[in-house]
Amino acid sequence: MVRPYILTGGRTEPSHRELALETLVSATTSGIEAIRMLEHEEAAIVRLCETYQSVAEIAAHVGIPLGVARVLVSDLASAGHVRLHRPPTTSERPDGQLLRRVLHGLRSA
Repeated sequence: MVRPYILTGGRTEPSHRELALETLVSATTSGIEAIRMLEHEEAAIVRLCETYQSVAEIAAHVGIPLGVARVLVSDLASAGHVRLHRPPTTSERPDGQLLRRVLHGLRSA
């Protein structure tokens, strides 16, 4: 078994500091083409992300701690092997009144 800090070179913080656990990740064409040249865990992440996966799901499926998953996903994103799809910020989310109107419309349908 390889110690988690070996996988990240001792780093504990991802280069993409705003990388949230719910951020969705998808593999890029270059990532899929590079699978044979990647480390085992990185290749597993790229394969898994052929369909959208959250950072938390990646950690669970690959069997690595969340902190390690964040660092590896961040590294893969910097290399262009995966794409990050960040959740909308609070200012980008619809307001509560709009959501209530939608819910009311759905209930009355």
